[in-house]
Amino acid sequence: MKATSPNEAVIFFAGDSGDGIQLTGGQFSETVEIFGNDISTFPDFPAEIRAPKGTLFGVSGFQLKLGSVKVFTPGDQYDVLIAMNAAALKTNLHQLKKGGVIIANTAGFDKKNLTLAKYEVGINPLEDHSLDDYDVHDFDVTKMTQEALADSGMERKEIERCKNMFVLGFVYWMFNQDLKYTIKFLTEKFNNKPDLAVANIKVLKAGFNFADTSETFTSRFSIKPAKLPKGDYRNVNGNQAVALALVAAAKKSGLDLFYGSYPITPASNILHQLSRYKNFGVKTYQAEDEIAAICSAIGASFAGQLGTTASSGPGIALKGEAMGLAMILEIPLVIVNVQRGGPSTGLPTKTEQADLLQALYGRNGEAPIPVLAAATPKDCFEMAFMACKIAIEHMTPVLLLTDGYIANGSEPWKYPQSKDLPKIKPQLVKDKPADEKFLPYERDKNLVRKWAIPGVAGFEHRIGGLEKEINTGNVSYDPDNHEQMIKIRADKVDKVADVFPKQEYAQGSEKSKLLVIGWGSTFGAIESAIINLKTERFDIAHVHIKLIHPLPANLGEILRHFEKIIVPEMNNGQLVKVLRSKFLLPIKSVTKIKGVPFTVLEIKEAILNELSHG
Repeated sequence: MKATSPNEAVIFFAGDSGDGIQLTGGQFSETVEIFGNDISTFPDFPAEIRAPKGTLFGVSGFQLKLGSVKVFTPGDQYDVLIAMNAAALKTNLHQLKKGGVIIANTAGFDKKNLTLAKYEVGINPLEDHSLDDYDVHDFDVTKMTQEALADSGMERKEIERCKNMFVLGFVYWMFNQDLKYTIKFLTEKFNNKPDLAVANIKVLKAGFNFADTSETFTSRFSIKPAKLPKGDYRNVNGNQAVALALVAAAKKSGLDLFYGSYPITPASNILHQLSRYKNFGVKTYQAEDEIAAICSAIGASFAGQLGTTASSGPGIALKGEAMGLAMILEIPLVIVNVQRGGPSTGLPTKTEQADLLQALYGRNGEAPIPVLAAATPKDCFEMAFMACKIAIEHMTPVLLLTDGYIANGSEPWKYPQSKDLPKIKPQLVKDKPADEKFLPYERDKNLVRKWAIPGVAGFEHRIGGLEKEINTGNVSYDPDNHEQMIKIRADKVDKVADVFPKQEYAQGSEKSKLLVIGWGSTFGAIESAIINLKTERFDIAHVHIKLIHPLPANLGEILRHFEKIIVPEMNNGQLVKVLRSKFLLPIKSVTKIKGVPFTVLEIKEAILNELSHG
């Protein structure tokens, strides 16, 4: 038995949504991350909540790339495909590398499962030599799980729920990983049901021992730990990072956090995460609809708390009028849009970047608000914290864009200490001379008004959605006043660019042959493609925009160094429209609107195609 030592490998777990695929992938991710590998994950959920078992549209997947080098994406193609049934194999085989490993549960390839997966009558891919180009290891996982728990006294259905642990044990052996972390997890998870803990651990060990004794493999994967900067790490996905950032920002500002939301995929998990932090003064509220959710957050901010809310595209559309209200009130509010495929209800479990124009212009009247975009799961923390800082210090609602890819995907995160996070200074009014009248819309040099908490004597003021008179905040229908207030609010938002970090190059320089502009979750694929092209002696620059509105102050200066600029987006070319209108440059669009992220190969081909023209 020899151990192969690649720098990285991609694994895909696939099966029915009831097969525990997400738990299996999550546990493997936690283990290899503790071991020291750099990782990137991409859970792929079926859109149907309870899709019929064994069907093609009911397949649940979990993709993981682990490496001894820096990992930017979950990978383009799989090295190992674990298929718990025929549908899982059929829907994912095209992504497996030639010569890749297939681990198949033969119990999921019976006549019924083959029919549900729409294989022709009499065809079984495990038997017809169609998989001869792959390294296939097929065995009856269900039967061996039943044998391992034959004396457990458990019912058949309970036993079959443990089969994912058999597969996990098998894969741990393949990748030279330790079982102890998952054993600890199972012991804690089933603390009140020790019999289930014992059963799952027994099956986990059975899968590991079967791999060790079956002699089906001639080699094992042995991927060394990555050389990551020293520090304390944890595995984090984008939604978790957003939740932690909101709590951290509230603490750094000295405010209580209020989160009003209505459940929607893929943003719902932010509510689940925040509900765990009541001991930090966090109040979570599940409203009856999206409008009530954002209005409750506005009310919380008016009362002196950090009001926050989150949704996906359809919910953001419903929140539009209330965002305009928060903008004209000029109070802090953070709105997170975890984008998914649209329009309308669209593709709830698939990813997209098509809400950019909605974020910029999706409100009635002239209602500009700052728009930020996170690039990776761990970057969601920094951007959500920054969104809170801008909202509080500039007295404005702020929209943060993430998407399903980075919200559910995870990576190792070197988490900061509280003392290392920047301070946040609320614009709260305190004392004023007794003979002075409070002017709620009087502004400082950054055009920011003061924040007066209701109920404090001397700071009474009018609030509402009607246009404000300059300084006093009284209702005004004066045309000149209206135009002046419109421009003041826009100028205030534009000044955010002065405090946001200047745009830097992620790769390359002004001397590079071509510039790739990215935003949001395209970061990993773009970085990987450019690093790959470096080995072929191509000098490509990459800037990744995190401040979408206003755009970074020095972005125009950067763009004017390049004759060739492309923008890959998971939409029909939305950022390109913004950049062309702002800078009047012939920027090319590279689009993908399939509900799945760009592959590294697609970005690489787009760059080479642009270089070959002229």
